Order: sequence, then C-alpha cells, then structure tokens
Amino acid sequence: MNETRDTGNPVIEEVASEPVASAVAVAGHPLHAMSVHFPIAFVIATLGCDVFYWWTADPFWLRAGLWAAGLAFVSGVGAGLFGTAELIIVAGIRKRVASWTHAVAAMMLISIAGLNWGLRLVDETVVLPHGLMVSVLACIFTALAGWHGGKLVFDHGIGLLISEKD
Repeated sequence: MNETRDTGNPVIEEVASEPVASAVAVAGHPLHAMSVHFPIAFVIATLGCDVFYWWTADPFWLRAGLWAAGLAFVSGVGAGLFGTAELIIVAGIRKRVASWTHAVAAMMLISIAGLNWGLRLVDETVVLPHGLMVSVLACIFTALAGWHGGKLVFDHGIGLLISEKD
C-alpha cells in the first residue's frame, strides 16, 4: 500500500494513520464491498438486454431489460446506503479524497440507473435509442465508480479483512 511509506507530508501521514476498519460489516466482512456486485451486474445486463433487443426486436428483451434496470437501481440504492454509512461513520474513510470521488460517481450511477428504469416504466418503446444510450452511460459510470472503489481497496486498504496470522 502506498500509505505505509514515509511521505514527509504531515497531512498525508495523518490521514494514513486513521483506522479504516469497516463499521458496517458482518463477521468483519464489509456489506458495501459485498453488495456492489449486484448493481454492477444488473447495469451490464441491462445494456446486454438493450443490445439483444436492437438485434432481434424480440419483446422478451424489453421485459428482461425492464427487470434488469429495476434491479440495478434497487440494488444500487442498497449498496449506496451501506457505502454512505461507511463514509459517515468511519473517519479514516471520510478523510480520503478517493472516498468522495467514489461516492459522487456512485451516486451519479444510481441516478442514471433510476432514470433508465423510469424511462422503461413509462414507455418501453424508448429503449431504442434513449434507453440504449442511458445504458451505455450507466456502464461508463459503473467503470468510473468501480475504478475509484478499487483505488480505495488496493491503494488505501479500505475493506480488507486482515487476519492476525498474516
């Protein structure tokens, strides 16, 4: 991890010294890290459904896309609640800029997923082209939020369960 080095910068050293243990966890396993896989999978599945509908014009893909978009939004809200709780409760997470960047990207993703689901609920015929474009945008924000979430794990050690044996 980058933070274990002596940077000579007292601000960075102060932030690095803050504990980052998860406060919202089951048996030491952070709920946010365990739950983010569901909205990621459903966002990508929604884009897949849109592409298959574009290729086949089979109404099955409209229904599957509606369900995938709804599950992406609902599971995203759940993962976002866990992540927000971690951000608010754990000072070591809250003090890191990468946490805020991840949070903003994730909130944008949840908003886009809600838009995607709402479009489909109102009028399923908007899937081409509007739903497809929103699905692509959701995948882009999934990548952004995932990149910054990965930085939190791999660069800052947030969400890692380290045994006393290690």
